[in-house]
Amino acid sequence: PNPPQFSLNIPNIRLKPVIIWPRFSKFSLRNHKSDRLLGFTHRALYLTPHFFQNKPVERLIGEGIKAEDLNDDVLGSALDKIFDYGPDTLYPQLAESVVSQLGLLTKFVHLDATGFHVDGRYNHDTEPEDGVIRITKGYSRDHRPDLNQVVLQLICERQAGIPLMMETLSGNNSDKTSFYDTVNAHIDQMRTDFGIEYIVADSALYVADTLALMKNVWWISRVPETITLARDIIHDLAPDLMSNLSESAHRSLGVLYAGINQRWLVVYSPEAYHRALITVNKQTVKQSTAEYNKFNKLCNQEFSCEADARAAFSVFKKTQKVTFVNEIQVVAQPKFNDKGRPSKDKQPDFYTYRLEGSIASLCSERTRRLERKSCFILATNQLDCKELSDLNLIVVYKDQQKVEGGFRFLKDPLFMASTIFLKSPKRIMALMMVMTLCLLVYAALEYRIREILKKQAATFPDQKGKETVCPTARLVFQYFSGIHVLTISQMQDIVLRDEETINHPI
Repeated sequence: PNPPQFSLNIPNIRLKPVIIWPRFSKFSLRNHKSDRLLGFTHRALYLTPHFFQNKPVERLIGEGIKAEDLNDDVLGSALDKIFDYGPDTLYPQLAESVVSQLGLLTKFVHLDATGFHVDGRYNHDTEPEDGVIRITKGYSRDHRPDLNQVVLQLICERQAGIPLMMETLSGNNSDKTSFYDTVNAHIDQMRTDFGIEYIVADSALYVADTLALMKNVWWISRVPETITLARDIIHDLAPDLMSNLSESAHRSLGVLYAGINQRWLVVYSPEAYHRALITVNKQTVKQSTAEYNKFNKLCNQEFSCEADARAAFSVFKKTQKVTFVNEIQVVAQPKFNDKGRPSKDKQPDFYTYRLEGSIASLCSERTRRLERKSCFILATNQLDCKELSDLNLIVVYKDQQKVEGGFRFLKDPLFMASTIFLKSPKRIMALMMVMTLCLLVYAALEYRIREILKKQAATFPDQKGKETVCPTARLVFQYFSGIHVLTISQMQDIVLRDEETINHPI
């Protein structure tokens, strides 16, 4: 299928054609808000020809193409053909060409996954055929656990955030499992096609079986907090690293884990510390209040014997996380069978037993939580600090946000489908490839704009009117709203702009 294209001509700047795909609605997206820039948004798919009626379709797409040719049957057929060819096969072929033309380095790549919720039942209660994903419920990253979902996994380069590979996965897929499968199936291809040397991912990559697969490639990952050794190392080093709370600090050490020699870098972040203060204080107050109320309830409870009282306290003590009980004791309470006040020398008929003591917050637990939230550990099998210094290791891992930024782009209602409703899981898999292709085009355009601005020492006004060398492509697109092409006697093309555009000249 030939996607719509348009070319932007700026003085001294030549931007290659940019693909603009329609945003699907009803047939694929249930939303009825106003149109946006960057494509055909918030409309039913069968209305696509109406959208292109006042557009220069032949200039955008190709000679002989008319608006009525861009109907729902054509676009649905395009998705079918993409699936038949193989979305996971087609996309890397396109990405390899783009990366080559932009001259991007693919020494470091970032691996991550996200989920998209879908409308419809699909095949969630049946086993799918070979090569087709299962659309079902799973861990919902977009906070819609009530709906079925599909998972999109991307491998992106770090300079422009362009996806090099994409894969559509079933909705109940686990990152730990999918990362293992991806590395196992594609690591050799990634090294051959893109020259990848380092794979960077979050803690889902840090699994013994997955790390064992990456013997011929360097990797960088965050160590999960659930590993006991990681917690112990953080608590040992945190007092020194956090001696000055306003300055970041790190400490490197060698570790043998899962049979692999590694370099662990313990990093303290002031920004993480300030976030942790809010989170930890809120959690500590909530949990300590709950434990205090539970202890009071326990102290008001009567037991038939002292052993039962102490057994109940032992059970409660195991649930304590942020408090401790001081001077606990069991007190016998005399009881009488007769009603009224007993005489002074009357012996009790029986005794009940109650607990007494004082409860207080455990400051050390709050401190340990602050340390774990303020510090994190990065791991790599690159032991040579000359090849990858500690500071570069931190910088490279922080570029993981390039992948996360791509996910925000795909989920932004201004750009692409936020709720998907297509005819079949096959078309959803094809749509995921188209969505990733849109991200590729957007990231490539944004990268070229920024590089040209830096090269020419030029700037671009941001939303507040201040000059910047790193504008978003979305902002640049807004300056091209209302641009029309006037053809005079098929001899000359003149670019016209609306008053709104003229008032905000480029």
